[in-house]
Amino acid sequence: MPTSAPPSNRFERRRAETRRALVRAARQILAETGDTGASIQAIAERADVGFGSFYNHFESKTELFEAAVIDALEEFGRTFDDRLTGIDDPAELVAGGFRLSARMAESHPELMQVLRLRGLGHLHSDNGLAVRALRDLRAGMASGRFTALDATVALSALGGTLLSLVELRFARPDLDGDEAAAELAEMVLRMLGVPPDDAHEVARRPLPDLA
Repeated sequence: MPTSAPPSNRFERRRAETRRALVRAARQILAETGDTGASIQAIAERADVGFGSFYNHFESKTELFEAAVIDALEEFGRTFDDRLTGIDDPAELVAGGFRLSARMAESHPELMQVLRLRGLGHLHSDNGLAVRALRDLRAGMASGRFTALDATVALSALGGTLLSLVELRFARPDLDGDEAAAELAEMVLRMLGVPPDDAHEVARRPLPDLA
């Protein structure tokens, strides 16, 4: 995803920071309650900006909350890029994504709550984890690592399974999240055509630290 140029002067920097503050506030509200009914005044107060500043950046609360979801999902995707850099095996990238997601329920709870509550509607978006997963699926299919017939359909299966894993981590915190994620990753790899023994080994390779 292209990175926009940094603001070039004090006014633009302050404007960008105000927008970021509003998006952060909306993300927090979504993660805490899942409710988009908060008033603009309440959002502005949480962001510590003036009420009138809201309309300098967003036409409606709907637009703001959509921006907040996109922001969270893009951070989610960048986290995977950072932690899984240097891995060339598409199967290991898919498995690593599942296992890191399980761990992020504890290390990044706000981010994962937004994914849990709003991720389904962005399953086929052109940002966040979706575009990265589609890239890895296509690479795996092109190399013969995966035998799925259609990358978009495979993405639906991966995304639905990932969201179910995130829901499981919040609903059943007593379960061993690492083992549950490894088992699901193994199942997904087998579904994609990776041989059983290979899928078992790949789904349990060492993971990078999330600290």
